[in-house]
Amino acid sequence: MSKTLAVIILLFISFNLQAQTWELGVFGGGAGYMGDLNQNNPLKISGLAGGAFVKRNFDGYLALKLSYTYGQIKGADSLSNNQQDRNRNLSFNTRLNEVSLTGEFNFMEYVPSVSKNIYTPYIFAGIAYTGYNPRATYQGYTYELRTLETEGKSYPKSTIAVPFGAGIKYNIAGRLSLGAELGYRTAYTDYLDDVSGVYADKSKLGSAISIALSDRSGQNIPAGIQRGDLRPHDTYMFLGFTISYTFITQKCYY
Repeated sequence: MSKTLAVIILLFISFNLQAQTWELGVFGGGAGYMGDLNQNNPLKISGLAGGAFVKRNFDGYLALKLSYTYGQIKGADSLSNNQQDRNRNLSFNTRLNEVSLTGEFNFMEYVPSVSKNIYTPYIFAGIAYTGYNPRATYQGYTYELRTLETEGKSYPKSTIAVPFGAGIKYNIAGRLSLGAELGYRTAYTDYLDDVSGVYADKSKLGSAISIALSDRSGQNIPAGIQRGDLRPHDTYMFLGFTISYTFITQKCYY
């Protein structure tokens, strides 16, 4: 992850456009996910999220933002309204560590303390690099599911993701801005929740705990039966508020 982070930072600072302002801020709110253990509720919050960002504003409309965001997501079949999911009885929790580079577009010209507009809606999109490590608690102990290969397959502990979303920002005082933002990330993995394909051949799993966490239904489901949904990617999201300060040079916008 360190190499990718270095590349993103170098790309960010290498832009030689006629930038006008720098902006520093923090983010706080909640995190959620859609995947094999939450297939239908795109706004379900399952954990907290927080982070920080630095932004280069090229003018009152366009900006480039480098962010770090930490979040927690989780899911449990036991809480599902679907009896088939409850019978499957899987669960997970994952800590997300995301570094993202996104472009931002304001629908109205917005420069805190300078422009006539004191608020604007905006949209954003970009690319992210995310570390994840699904875990599950079983009989009082917490296990890292990736190393147990519960579906008989290995997968990496990080992924590329595509962030996109929208928000609104408001100039609360001087150069301070308060924002509200909802952003989704399409992850290029289906294993944020350690569930993707079919039940593994239990005779080929590496340990008794791998077998136990592979099939928690109590029904000894045969190998090859569908374990996850048919979607190729999991999605996660961050929903919350930002507060930021914009540094404006003397020659900016005047």
